[in-house]
Amino acid sequence: MNNCMRSPSPAARDERTMYMRPLPADLISLGSPDGRKLFAEALLDGTMEGYFKLAEQFHTQADPAYCGLGSLVCALNALRIDPIRRWKGSWRWFSEELLDCCKSLEDIRRFGLTLDEVACLARCSAANVTALRPPQADIELFREHLNEAVETDDGPVLIVNYSRGAVGQSGGGHFSPIGGYHAATAQVLVLDTARFKYPPHWMPVDVLFRAMQEQDPETHRPRGWLLLQRPPAEA
Repeated sequence: MNNCMRSPSPAARDERTMYMRPLPADLISLGSPDGRKLFAEALLDGTMEGYFKLAEQFHTQADPAYCGLGSLVCALNALRIDPIRRWKGSWRWFSEELLDCCKSLEDIRRFGLTLDEVACLARCSAANVTALRPPQADIELFREHLNEAVETDDGPVLIVNYSRGAVGQSGGGHFSPIGGYHAATAQVLVLDTARFKYPPHWMPVDVLFRAMQEQDPETHRPRGWLLLQRPPAEA
């Protein structure tokens, strides 16, 4: 038998490690029957148009603290922004190790990123960025930006920064891109870049917005969202 292919017995598993977590009961996994039904209905309604460019470039963050970097990698590559920097070989491509202009990767690994720092990284990477926080930006403006992101395939990418604890998940602050919207039930599709922890899932808009109002202990300000667009020169 090829030992590389053999699964460890339950007794041999390291109980100090973790493998995924169950979603809270009010959040719906994209791959579940209910999640697929929501996807199909939203697709027919025309509110999944932004999903496909993100799905093509979807990326699992390389470190537990890299949710901001992972979300940016998805967004920047989905928007087809040329990094003008070599990735590997002769290829130019956004990867997490290239996103180091505003804060070192080591500091990001230790402390994570704030909303403004992710916005800084996006601007350094040539994206046009709108950064907004509650209460100055209300839920109606968030819905407007959500619609911009989900109703056209060449529209902007929406990244949300929210408190996991406020939506019943484990962990602190988190960044994820939004992949779609189901209008009849007012739920957004959160493309969670921490796929080792939670799968992509549907979340009610009002729950997400409340979670974005939670204070970031680093800045003592609410969290919020980013709307990223390709610069006009590359449109």
